[in-house]
Amino acid sequence: MTKSLNIIIVALSLIAFSPLCLCSKAYGTGGYLFPQFYDHSCPKAQEIVQSVVAKAFTHDPRMAASLIRLHFHDCFVKGCDASILLDSSGTIVSEKRSNPNRNSARGFELIEEIKHALEQVCPETVSCADILALAARDSTVITGGPSWEVPLGRRDARGASLSGSNNDIPAPNNTFQTILTKFKRQGLDLVDMVSLSGSHTIGNSRCTSFRQRLYNQSGNGKPDLTLSQYYASLLRQRCPRSGGDQNLFFLDFATPFKFDNHYFKNLIMYRGLLSSDEILFTDNRESKELVKLYAENQEAFFEQFAKSMVKMGNISPLTGMKGEIRRICRRVNHAY
Repeated sequence: MTKSLNIIIVALSLIAFSPLCLCSKAYGTGGYLFPQFYDHSCPKAQEIVQSVVAKAFTHDPRMAASLIRLHFHDCFVKGCDASILLDSSGTIVSEKRSNPNRNSARGFELIEEIKHALEQVCPETVSCADILALAARDSTVITGGPSWEVPLGRRDARGASLSGSNNDIPAPNNTFQTILTKFKRQGLDLVDMVSLSGSHTIGNSRCTSFRQRLYNQSGNGKPDLTLSQYYASLLRQRCPRSGGDQNLFFLDFATPFKFDNHYFKNLIMYRGLLSSDEILFTDNRESKELVKLYAENQEAFFEQFAKSMVKMGNISPLTGMKGEIRRICRRVNHAY
């Protein structure tokens, strides 16, 4: 009896002192990311990121959507490695020049502000890639969306890929199958595609990104019939056949600054702004069912969005000794 009791005590001791690891296996790499990565090296890291994001949001509510988009556009090109933040220099041709990012990607100065604040407290410790992942989470929360623990430990790339940015990021006019293929190439699936598209519950898009839906969707001089014609008539007032390319429109006209499930409700009413939004409801049976589910059940959307953001954040990060921890996010360290 005493012997068996001792065995139980030893077993319980092993369980009690075994490390709890909320580790997240990163897709396409042997490295692991985990939320506690900076607990000892920079314990205030997450607090600093959150406070700078919150301050920026009070001055510019658009910034929340911009930060989520930066993380997305970063991860889809060579993985979540902050390559999107690099300026052109030497052998680097900046991803900021690509079609998906030129004249639309924003928030770069804010990321530098966050980085500067972190460098004051923990020099050369927190990566720009992790700042992007944390800022995207904090932007979701501050607009009313779900929260999640962000796995951390990414390092920063020493290069960028203009061609990757042009080819790998889903475009507003891509077909359903092309967009799904681009997601699958990153280790993401149809469920991730639909839930992550739900980030369009906040933010804006330019006239040039959806003009063809209003005037010439299929090259026959006719509008897109999967777009509510009443909604189209409103959009035409500020998005003419020519000119006004940079005019901004809410992606979710119902609650443009609130992270909720109205985006999916809009799709059911054929009021998705971009073609890439509306086809989630019109072009595939499985995605249509998910749109209907998320339109009816915001909690289901929030739960899946958080899971998919973690999954996206795990795309091919640089870990261990790969890459570097940039001191300034817009340039690699050897540029000093």
